[in-house]
Amino acid sequence: MDNEKYRRETIESAKKVAGKKHEVSDYDSNDELDKGIAITHEQASDNYTEGTIDGKIDVVDNNGELKTHNGKALGDQSDLNNKDS
Repeated sequence: MDNEKYRRETIESAKKVAGKKHEVSDYDSNDELDKGIAITHEQASDNYTEGTIDGKIDVVDNNGELKTHNGKALGDQSDLNNKDS
């Protein structure tokens, strides 16, 4: 019977994920699923934006948490180290 219980829990978890869509509040949520949706949305948005001439990439910290939507304009290389070859 443990197998059946595991199967039902797996199906319920899958339904929770499948029914979830991105909400702005996901960025501030403590729920792991909400944070994952927010990060995935951000990655997809960044990839889409990189194909535009006026795109800006959002700034995230080392944990992938959004710091600001006021990212750097594409092509701005001011943060790159200027090392001599």
